[in-house]
Amino acid sequence: MPAGVSWPRYIRMLGASVLAMFAGAQVVHQYYLPDLSIPEIPPKPGELRTELHGYKAREEAAAAFQRLKEGQNVD
Repeated sequence: MPAGVSWPRYIRMLGASVLAMFAGAQVVHQYYLPDLSIPEIPPKPGELRTELHGYKAREEAAAAFQRLKEGQNVD
């Protein structure tokens, strides 16, 4: 009995922990939308782009919405 609990309870908690870890990783990948493509030719030092495409798209959408909102207030 690891940690003073029964084996069935230990295995259930281990399974729940692994599922929670996988779910959390999936949520992070859906939020930040990382570029997981592997280029055929490795980039030279200093050429690697590390933008968060999902974050950038959300920022642009928020800025466009703000401009639209300000434009409606002027009219």
